[in-house]
Amino acid sequence: MSEQSQDAENGNHNGNGAPTPLKSAPLAYENANFLNSADGRMIRIVAEYMEPLARFRREQIQDTVVFFGSARFRGREEADHALELLENTGSAHPAPSSEQPASAPQIAAGEATELQLKRAVAAVEMARYYEDARRLSGLLTNWAKSIPSRRARFVVTSGGGPGIMEAANRGAWEVGGKTIGLNIRLPFEQAPNPYITPSLNFEFHYFFMRKLWFAYLSKALVVFPGGFGTLDEMFEILTLAQTHKLAKKITVVVYGSEYWKKVLNIDALVDTGAISPKDLELFQFADTPEQAFDILRKGLTENYLAAEIEQSKHALDQEINLGGDLMAGWTVEDFLGPEMAKTNK
Repeated sequence: MSEQSQDAENGNHNGNGAPTPLKSAPLAYENANFLNSADGRMIRIVAEYMEPLARFRREQIQDTVVFFGSARFRGREEADHALELLENTGSAHPAPSSEQPASAPQIAAGEATELQLKRAVAAVEMARYYEDARRLSGLLTNWAKSIPSRRARFVVTSGGGPGIMEAANRGAWEVGGKTIGLNIRLPFEQAPNPYITPSLNFEFHYFFMRKLWFAYLSKALVVFPGGFGTLDEMFEILTLAQTHKLAKKITVVVYGSEYWKKVLNIDALVDTGAISPKDLELFQFADTPEQAFDILRKGLTENYLAAEIEQSKHALDQEINLGGDLMAGWTVEDFLGPEMAKTNK
C-alpha cells in the first residue's frame, strides 16, 4: 500500500495528495481520556496519596484524632433536637416519611407506625450523641491548640459528611481550630458539611485511599454510635493495633457504652477464644464528653507528648555539646513533615 493510500485510510489526507496538518497531541498528564481509563488507575491512586500529603504538609498538620459515627441523622434546631433521617449514608436527601421518626402530633393521634415510634426514641438519643461529639471535639481542639508546637496537633478529623461527622467538625470549628474532612464520592448526591476547614476538605474516589489517610496520621480514634461504616472503620483500626501493624500506640475511645454493648457482644469473643482477654485493653468505653476527653488527653500525653518532651531535652543537650549547631541531629522528617505514622514491615 502506498503512503498516500495509508494516509487516506487513516483519515490524515486533505484530498490533494498531501497529509492534513496535525494538532499537537495532549500531554500524558493532561489527557483526561487516559487519566480516567483503566490504564490510568495507578496514577489516580498515587494522586490520592500525594495530593493530600502535599496539603497536609502545607497546612502543617502533624497528627489527627479521628471521629467516626452515624451519618444517617442530622441536627436541625439544637433547641428541640429535631432530627431528620437521611436516605442513605452521606446522602443529601431525606428518607421517605414512613422511615422518619414519629412527630409528637403523629404519636398523639395514634398515626405513628412501630418503626416511626422506635425511630422517635432513637432520634432523641442520637441528638444527644450529636451534641456530645460536638462538645468533645471542642474540648479536644482547645487543649490541642494550647500545646506548644510549630505544627497543628491532634486535629479533629471526620469522614466529612453529616451526622456525627458534622458534629465533630463543628465542635472544632466553633473554638477556632483546624478540622479535616475526608469525604468519599458516592453514586448519590452528597456534600461535605460546612464546618470543615476549606483547605482541608478532601474528596476521594477510592475507599482504601481514604482509609489510609484515616489511619496514617491518627494518634487516637473516637467511635460514636453508627452502622456498617462505623463498624468497618473501628474493627479495621482495632485489627491493625491487635496485630501490631501500627508502629505507634493509638488510643481508642468507644463512646456510648449502652449502645455498643447492645449492638456488640465482645465478651462472647473472649469466651469462645476468638480474641484474647488482653485485646479488651485496645479500647475504652466513655459515656460523657468529659470522660472521653480525659481518656484522650491521658493517652495522647503518655504516648506522645511526654516522650517528645524527653526528646526535646535530649536534642537541647546535643545542641549544647555540639557547640550550638542548630542543624545537628535533624532528620528528613524535620524538614518535610508531617510526622507520618509508619506501619511495621
